[in-house]
Amino acid sequence: MLANVLNNLPAVLVLIPAVEWSPGLLLAVLIGVNVGPNLTYVGSLATLLWRQILHSRDAAPDAADFLRLGLLTVPLALVLSVLALWLSLRW
Repeated sequence: MLANVLNNLPAVLVLIPAVEWSPGLLLAVLIGVNVGPNLTYVGSLATLLWRQILHSRDAAPDAADFLRLGLLTVPLALVLSVLALWLSLRW
């Protein structure tokens, strides 16, 4: 959620010092700040850069469509990623 509020790069800078002692938590933060920001238009620097390029070419996606697609894909991707991380840490 922090990546959607701040953006993914500042979120990493804020969260890494809190979890650097635990490899599992560090990997969970990296999943969160890389998958989670796809929920909103402003959550990721890469999304903002692509949005700027698409606007310059008159092909910008609708923000509502972006949010709708994010609501469909991000929760499932987060759950599957965290499950895969959990399984890999258990082995």
